[in-house]
Amino acid sequence: MRLVMKFGGSSLADGDNMRNAVGIAARVFQEGQEILVVVSALSDVTDELIALSREAENGRANEVKKIISALSERHEHITEIAVTDSNVREDVRKQLKTLFDSLTSVLLGVANLKELSSRAQDFILSFGERFSAAIFCGTLRSLGIKARWFTGQEAGIVTDNHFGSARPLMRMTTYEVKEVLEPLLAQGTLPVVTGYLGATPEGVTTTLGRGGSDYSATILGVALKADEVWIWTDVDGLMTADPKIEPLAQTIPTISYDEAVEMAYFGAKGMHPKALEPVAEASIPVRVRNSFNPDASGSLIVHEQFVKNHDVAKAIAMIKDVSLINVSGAGMAGTPGMAASVFSILGQNGVNILMISQSSSEANISFVVPQRDLLTAVNALEMNLLGKGAVREVSSEDKVCVIAVVGAGMKGSPGVAARVFRAVADQGVNVRMIAQGSSELNISFLVKAEEGARALRALHNEFHLGQR
Repeated sequence: MRLVMKFGGSSLADGDNMRNAVGIAARVFQEGQEILVVVSALSDVTDELIALSREAENGRANEVKKIISALSERHEHITEIAVTDSNVREDVRKQLKTLFDSLTSVLLGVANLKELSSRAQDFILSFGERFSAAIFCGTLRSLGIKARWFTGQEAGIVTDNHFGSARPLMRMTTYEVKEVLEPLLAQGTLPVVTGYLGATPEGVTTTLGRGGSDYSATILGVALKADEVWIWTDVDGLMTADPKIEPLAQTIPTISYDEAVEMAYFGAKGMHPKALEPVAEASIPVRVRNSFNPDASGSLIVHEQFVKNHDVAKAIAMIKDVSLINVSGAGMAGTPGMAASVFSILGQNGVNILMISQSSSEANISFVVPQRDLLTAVNALEMNLLGKGAVREVSSEDKVCVIAVVGAGMKGSPGVAARVFRAVADQGVNVRMIAQGSSELNISFLVKAEEGARALRALHNEFHLGQR
């Protein structure tokens, strides 16, 4: 059996966690399976590298050196605990020193210029995964396992040049990955590959976007025709709701790609939505498992949609930190291209739209954006639309959240929307905006942030999701 295993940052957060994750991979490998491991950066390291980039862009060289020193000490400490063979440990230390020297050089160059390009940003952010791959590989080697680590570029992941959110060029990637990794797997070597990273055909480092290590794992799984991809995280699988909000939340044993994409898009922990694109096309199953509870079977994501009798919804998800924007004006009615103009303006300013609703009168378009993009979005819309006749007002509201009811069982089931909004109304929650896709896999609506948890718990109870 050929497996691709991805370990997230929380699974590698400290020395003990690193040893635990390596132990999981080692046990399966020693059972005779072909294993390829994909690793994320240690928990919070990517955020620290982003902060480092900003400090460098502002010319704060001394602050850059302090943060790098703290990062180096953390990785050194984990190496000391996880890599038990002294000779291998010394080798890992040398690798880390080389990597940190390279990172320091780039950051000081940015600090001198006070200029940070998207290309340079991707290169800086690539180091988190490099550090963790070196330590993970060293820990495997200290257990007597033949292992080698690669960056995504070295492993053969080829992408376009959309820095910060690159997409794989699958035909080239499949060829390159097979050339590099197939011989190692045949020899009984365990490759460790940095998640999140790729490179353009010209060899320039790119990143796949936040959470991109899941994406790396499924890209490699498809290229190598893996039997399954296992995503190791810190939860038992995909859950019927966030257990921090709903204590009765249960693990979902089996779910379809389409349902899992909806859940991941709406913030469910354990899977990145883009990651399911490659495996869905290739029909490769994905398992989401808990590295701190490896005996749990987790959630299996497959092509088929399993719907039990009366099993209407599978999960209730919530997106926090979002804002509502309304673009309105009587002149919008019957004006061709109004929606296109609005969304084009937002796209040109890098604002992602999470949810859209338009009145049948065409005099109002409402949409939800990440809270961090609210000011950018409103300013851009006002500058481009107001005073030109059609749009009278651009208004906004923060302190809201999106609630989504997800499940294949909703398709063709009459009365689902009535149950959703009755359950919410019974809790005194006012719905501000509604959207439902033609797939009928989810019903999404907007409520005040302070009412979100109450709405989620009411729906979890209405659809009996805590009784599985």
